[in-house]
Amino acid sequence: MAKDIFEKIKENRGPIGQFAKGVHGYFTFPKLEGEIGNKMMFRGSECLVWSVNNYLGLANHPEVRKADADAAAKWGMAYPMGSRMMTGQTSEHEALENELSDFMQKEDTILLNFGYQGMVSAIDSLVDRNDVIVYDSESHACILDGMRLHAGKRFVFKHNDMESFDKQMERATKIAEKNDGGILVITEGVFGMAGDQGDLKGIVEFRKSGKYDFRLFVDDAHGFGTIGETGMGAGEEQGVHEEIDVLFGTFAKSMASIGAFICAKEHIVEYLRYNMRSQMFAKSLPMPLVVGARKRLELLRTQPEHKENLWKIASALQNGLKEAGFNIGNTNSPVTPVLLQGNLAEATNLTFDLRENYNIFCSIVIYPVVPKDVIMLRLIPTAAHKLEDVSYTIETFVKVKEKLDNGDYKAEELANVEVDK
Repeated sequence: MAKDIFEKIKENRGPIGQFAKGVHGYFTFPKLEGEIGNKMMFRGSECLVWSVNNYLGLANHPEVRKADADAAAKWGMAYPMGSRMMTGQTSEHEALENELSDFMQKEDTILLNFGYQGMVSAIDSLVDRNDVIVYDSESHACILDGMRLHAGKRFVFKHNDMESFDKQMERATKIAEKNDGGILVITEGVFGMAGDQGDLKGIVEFRKSGKYDFRLFVDDAHGFGTIGETGMGAGEEQGVHEEIDVLFGTFAKSMASIGAFICAKEHIVEYLRYNMRSQMFAKSLPMPLVVGARKRLELLRTQPEHKENLWKIASALQNGLKEAGFNIGNTNSPVTPVLLQGNLAEATNLTFDLRENYNIFCSIVIYPVVPKDVIMLRLIPTAAHKLEDVSYTIETFVKVKEKLDNGDYKAEELANVEVDK
């Protein structure tokens, strides 16, 4: 008799799920309430929030709120019904794609309902069993899940390590030539945890030298709108924007909305329109999201002060943390990791102290995302933050690091938090 497939769940809840009873509603699935901004409500108290990807501060921009409200009043959330291919096409969707193509200086663009879903489906569409994928070891989960659908070979190179990339490309080339296939290189413009940019320039140099033939797919979710002179992303910042064959961006970060897009040559985008299953068989983006995205893109394009304010805060935060002796890794984007030494219990007790006694809410990142005995406090500066927020946070971090070093957060168990269900 076959086993009950749910029986194993009782014994193995997963690396994070095993702690669910003790952390749910506080460390995981917390409720941040009130208007999105530098300060929000958490468990009835106002907290300084560094965990919301509202990079340009557009979430509550008056023009954005009006565009969203007007579109919702005019169209509702239902229109258009059906997938784009069948009954969900509109002039607004086409206009947004054209405007993104113009801004990103690419031939064509396809809108995606969600970034994660779109990335998975795009990878599945672009490669077949004869092709080989070569990817960075710190690639986002959506990239890893997309590759799980790939029936062919894949090779991983050490994060931003061009010697390792060279070695994996040599292996990939042999297999691709044997199978009469091609090679798709996948990396990120900005890595969302550590905040460092992918070495796009280094990768492109291999192709320019003629040593390897491949196509380059870049996930620039965190770079779009925040990096580069005009905000086109890490490719623009590194001077290789034209060399990116398939460029992914999302509305969920700098645009403070929902949805995503892929820019590429016209024939590639046309192929994706007719072969990306996640878009062919999913409902079209609701009209308010499309109209709202057009307004956000307009502000991103015409009001550079939002990106300037973001970098004023990000630079003050990162420089201040380094001056105070903190390790913030190799970030060269707004994403700001603060790396500390400690175990899981210390991580939760430290975070509890930050939230309850200092009213600072930031994301806590632990193993397996980072190595064991490393605590990462991940800060997302935005244009909505103020310089006094930066000063207070650095002063507080100095205090909690001293407590951590003194052993004040040591405990046998996780912080005991009563959470109203």
